[in-house]
Amino acid sequence: MADGGQLVDHRNGREVIVRLRDVRTQFGDHVIHDKLDFDMFRGEVVGLVGGSGSGKSVLLRTIIGLNPARHGRIEVLGVDRRGLHGKAEHDFHAHTGVQFQDGALFSSLTVAENIMVPIREHAGLDEEAMRCIAALKIALVGLPADTGEKKPSELSGGMRKRASLARALALDPELLFLDEPTAGLDPIGASHYDELVRSLQQSLGLTVLMVTHDLDSLNAICDRVAVLLDKRVVAGTMDELLAYDHPWVREYFHGPRGRAAARQKDKASSDGK
Repeated sequence: MADGGQLVDHRNGREVIVRLRDVRTQFGDHVIHDKLDFDMFRGEVVGLVGGSGSGKSVLLRTIIGLNPARHGRIEVLGVDRRGLHGKAEHDFHAHTGVQFQDGALFSSLTVAENIMVPIREHAGLDEEAMRCIAALKIALVGLPADTGEKKPSELSGGMRKRASLARALALDPELLFLDEPTAGLDPIGASHYDELVRSLQQSLGLTVLMVTHDLDSLNAICDRVAVLLDKRVVAGTMDELLAYDHPWVREYFHGPRGRAAARQKDKASSDGK
């Protein structure tokens, strides 16, 4: 196994944009991750999976700084997260975007006003410029123009997810974090959302870390998959993980849902020929 918990070293000269070394997270005496290594490369989409209680969302929040690691080194965009304070921390967040699982939109604000929150905090633009940017982001995620004047409660679940994604993209981040982005969506809505994420990643040059349970998403848009196993990460392509000999990996990727997702991927490939 290569550095970063990878089954195969996929660097080939690519820039490491997220690097975790010997990371431990815990709450009280309960250790979630220990001696965890993980690398992400610029321009890839990585799906983060694991069993219940394995700490997928905890790891995401640790990388972005919401949950301090007890031990180890976390470098994001070439910066050691532990050394960020004040203005440096403020500037760092201007280069990252986060979509939380529940959307985390402010219910008292319109969609446009929600998108303007990070712009107001980091960019210091005038009201008209912020509203123009909000309108552009709304269009970018495929929402109707009048969505900006609506409150989150007036939107469907799928529209709220897109509105939350628009806010995550407000500052044109290099690195995008998505926490269960297709949870609660029907299969058609989830497929359309996957297509949106892949399209945005390619057109905007994003690097994406996506916490998910959705095997269809893993097959559809992820370049690699990072699996939380025994408090650490094992990462590889789908083919590499399908060949990986671990009980949870076998059950997850070779079980009925895994086989169904693989068949759907094969059908999509055949239809595209």
